[in-house]
Amino acid sequence: MPDIKQYLNGYDPALLNQIQQLIDQETLGDVLRKRYPEAHSFASNKALYAYVLDLKNTYLKQSGSLSKVIYDDKIHIINHALGLHTQIARVQGGKLKSKNEIRIGAAFKKMPLPFLRMICVHELAHLKEKQHNKAFYKLCQYMEPEYHQLEFDTRLYLTHQAFFGDLYV
Repeated sequence: MPDIKQYLNGYDPALLNQIQQLIDQETLGDVLRKRYPEAHSFASNKALYAYVLDLKNTYLKQSGSLSKVIYDDKIHIINHALGLHTQIARVQGGKLKSKNEIRIGAAFKKMPLPFLRMICVHELAHLKEKQHNKAFYKLCQYMEPEYHQLEFDTRLYLTHQAFFGDLYV
C-alpha cells in the first residue's frame, strides 16, 4: 500500500487527514479532474523543447542557452526527482563550452499543462539560481504566480497516481 507522505511529507497533519479521506472515498481523482480537466499536448521532446524555450525567452532572456530539453523516464526512479537541470561542460575546438540541459520526468507527458509548466519553471529557475532559496522561489513565482499551488496540486496528483494509477490516459 502506498504511503500518503511519499509526496506530501511535511504538510500539516490536518491537511493530510483531509487528503486521506479523499483517498479512502476514492474521490481525489474527481477533485483533480474538476480542477484540471485534461492533459497537455506536448508529448514529444521537440514540442517540449519549443514550449520550454518559449518560457525561457519570455522570462529569462539574459540567461544561458538551452542545448537540450527532453522527457526522461529514468529520473523519477533513480533520482527521486521530477526534473533535472544540468550544466554540461564539453571541449569544442580547444575551448571549454558549457551547455544547459533540462530533463523532465516522463510522468509529465500525461499531466495537465499547469503541472508541466510548474516543473519547467522550476528547472528554468535553476539557470539563474542553483539553490532552492528565497530568490529561487521568487523567480519561480515571477514566471508562474500560482507556482506553490501548482506544486502542491502536482504532489496530490502523484499521490493519486501512487494509489490509483494515471488520471489522464
